Amino acid sequence: MKKKIEEYTGPAAGWGAVKAVAEALREQMKVGHDIIAMFDMNKVDGFDCPGCAWPDPVHTASFDICENGAKAIAWEATSKRTTPHFFEKHTVTELLDWDDFHLENEGRLTHPMKYNSLTDKYEPVEWDDAFQQIGERLRSYSDPNTVEFYTSGRTSNEAAFLYQLLAREYGTNNFPDCSNMCHEPTSVGLAASIGVGKATVLLEDFDKADLIICIGHNPGTNHPRMLSSLREVSKRGAKIIAINPLRERGLERFTYPQDVIEMLTLESTPLAGHYYKVRIGGDTALIKGVMKRLIERHQAAIDSGEKALLDTEFISAHTDGYETLKNDLLTTSWDDILRVSGLSHESIDEIADLYIEAKSTIICYGMGITQHQHGTKNVQQLVNLLLLKGNIGREGAGICPLRGHSNVQGDRTVGITEKPSKSFLDKIEQRFGFRPPSEFGHAAVASMQAIYNGSANALICMGGNLAVAMPDKDACFEGMKKLDLAVHTATKLNRSHLLTAKNTFILPVLGRSEIDRQSSGVQCVTVEDSMSMVHASKGLLKPCSPYLKSECAIVAGIAKATIPNSKVEWDAFIGNYDLIRDAMEAVLPGFDNFNARIKIPGGFHLTNAASERRWLTKSGKANFIPTVGVIEDPNSAVNSELVLATLRSHDQYNTTIYGLNDRYRGVFGQRDVVFISGAEAQKQKLKAGDKVNLIALDSNQKPTKRRLDNLTVVIYDMADRCVATYFPEANNLISLDSYDPECGIPAYKNIPIKLEHVIQ
Repeated sequence: MKKKIEEYTGPAAGWGAVKAVAEALREQMKVGHDIIAMFDMNKVDGFDCPGCAWPDPVHTASFDICENGAKAIAWEATSKRTTPHFFEKHTVTELLDWDDFHLENEGRLTHPMKYNSLTDKYEPVEWDDAFQQIGERLRSYSDPNTVEFYTSGRTSNEAAFLYQLLAREYGTNNFPDCSNMCHEPTSVGLAASIGVGKATVLLEDFDKADLIICIGHNPGTNHPRMLSSLREVSKRGAKIIAINPLRERGLERFTYPQDVIEMLTLESTPLAGHYYKVRIGGDTALIKGVMKRLIERHQAAIDSGEKALLDTEFISAHTDGYETLKNDLLTTSWDDILRVSGLSHESIDEIADLYIEAKSTIICYGMGITQHQHGTKNVQQLVNLLLLKGNIGREGAGICPLRGHSNVQGDRTVGITEKPSKSFLDKIEQRFGFRPPSEFGHAAVASMQAIYNGSANALICMGGNLAVAMPDKDACFEGMKKLDLAVHTATKLNRSHLLTAKNTFILPVLGRSEIDRQSSGVQCVTVEDSMSMVHASKGLLKPCSPYLKSECAIVAGIAKATIPNSKVEWDAFIGNYDLIRDAMEAVLPGFDNFNARIKIPGGFHLTNAASERRWLTKSGKANFIPTVGVIEDPNSAVNSELVLATLRSHDQYNTTIYGLNDRYRGVFGQRDVVFISGAEAQKQKLKAGDKVNLIALDSNQKPTKRRLDNLTVVIYDMADRCVATYFPEANNLISLDSYDPECGIPAYKNIPIKLEHVIQ
């Protein structure tokens, strides 16, 4: 496609989405049964979308498909194949020169493969031989903690449960997980504040809220099915606030493709009635400003004998730490708040007024909040704001973290954590008869540091593209090649597979859309969405190759070869997934009558104590947690004029690149661009189409060797003192040491940089 920058004037979704879906289907899938089966996605007796984790209204007869969900299915159910013949034609060295889009666009992996260093090629290997060789290597290590067990959010609950059993019976709690790179501040921050690291709302709460605050997320690209929920909020007259550094079409207006009238009349529904372009890294400053204004106005109302603006009864009965928070807010200067947030006093007053007027408020947030060196504190300030008016634990109100991958939350629920609780380990011992290790293991950053410094022997990956998703690719790529063993369970080829260890295997797995037939018949698996609904998913398409195995079968095959006298009944589990769920029921709280409840349309809800105003915190209450100052201040630790945020294009899901267009931002046929505001471009003496290099700065404000060169300048409606470009290409600008010390998430969204002009 020809490269061009062209303003997009249409709404989110609408005919633009229909055209994009048609192109994706034509490019990837066979016409006929496979495409028809796509309309069973997100329905009873169908398969769950392998894209985002936004909940389904109910798994009933109507179809619920968005543009990026359709792309995800087309990408998985493609008719293209990456066969042994392909690997016979291409060396790994040659493939390393391919871009990420073309690697995956070769199609589905069809056979288990092992890397041969003598030929520099992947060659077919029999399943039993692969399992035995993997098991032999794992048994050879004297310390189980030298093995890292990575989990992608595509992994089902059943496979993740078996995977953590394998690792823990082997002897380690090393569980790097994709949640470590997206919502770890949610798991840590919410747990400290309200006792549960999950959303406190259900989908029906959006029908009862007076105000929705969308901060640090872009639903049009990252969770498009949310747009239909926001559309209903707007249509009934409730208000939506958007707070985001870039103006995103998916927060402005939306045409619902399933509404015939909207489509035929080319109409759209306005979404956010108020849009505030916060400076990148200015979220805590902004939220503290809103809370400061709220408390000032509350005090003025009390002094005048008027009605209290805060929910003082709730604060007294259910919270701890209010006075400390209040003192911190009142001593934080407005000058700092305005400078760091990038917003005016008037804008902050407007947000405070809208919040005061609303009886019930939901705050939705994404990785624009979490992926910072102070992401945990960002999350906690959002909770503080909600607690001031009692907006947690009642209808139409609460906190709504927008999880990315479709089952990243479920994997955590069923045991993928490097910090297991004693009660969880006790339950495993009671059910399976072995004592799991209690020593905490590695999350993603610690795992990659161990791989880089040579203290790790092996990496086992349940999906994903770990090396590409992590910061500092130079260090990560070098470390991966030093491993003794790398095992990748995958549907498609990606760059991490090409960073070959001494022994490297690619094990092709069934996609979620494909039929999983075992000895007792066709199996279903389960997933958990962003709002803690657990429901079944059953593939309907013929597997793309007879040589594929299910996630569960691959885990069991590795386990049996690695732990000959295992206490786990692997063969029985693989023959009938109901037995896996029976075991999960015995170990996991809230999974009572698991097999029966997943037969209910829509599945069942895992109880959230905070939504019932039961606070599972050390204090026994919801905690106001202040943070000193305005933290991510460009005039403090790193005196950088500019900060960079990484973001996804519209033709992308995580590290998977579906194409080279970013339609809503007007970028076509390319990814080597950098977004900057008109005012900032003028300040930097740039114009649209100029070429620049991005150079990362260290903590001493000095240029580093981490850089991204020859990007085209795109003038965009966004906050000043900021720039943005695409993930994962920009990940190398981040050091492995640049992460939130409270939870370990890399700071993808706030990278101090300087621009270097390229002379053309």
